[in-house]
Amino acid sequence: QVQLLETGGGLVQPGGSLRLSCAASERTFSRYTMGWFRQAPGKEREFVAAVFRTYGRPYYSDSVKGRFTISKDNAKSTVYLHMDSLPPEDPAVYYCPADGTLKLSSITPHSAYDYWGQGTAVTVSS
Repeated sequence: QVQLLETGGGLVQPGGSLRLSCAASERTFSRYTMGWFRQAPGKEREFVAAVFRTYGRPYYSDSVKGRFTISKDNAKSTVYLHMDSLPPEDPAVYYCPADGTLKLSSITPHSAYDYWGQGTAVTVSS
């Protein structure tokens, strides 16, 4: 059982930046694909970014490409999401899921991930 704890959420002004962190309990952290998803009230949970376990290559949704950066520190068992140029939008909870067996073709569906944290809330507003 992998336990995940997301931190770093809060209120940020439009155009600002925020860095989210996700600490994992798993010592074999490097073997897991780590993702970031977000969910606004009344909406589906959507893929934001992921780092695939085998190659460590990052993947992004089109909506955040060029503004968000996902990084993974295997020594600290932590994955980060650095968000720049945040637009004003509905508040959302950002989640950090992990999975040790999903295929590269399955990194975007939230159902592909076995382990989830409780999430951290982000509000972009002036």
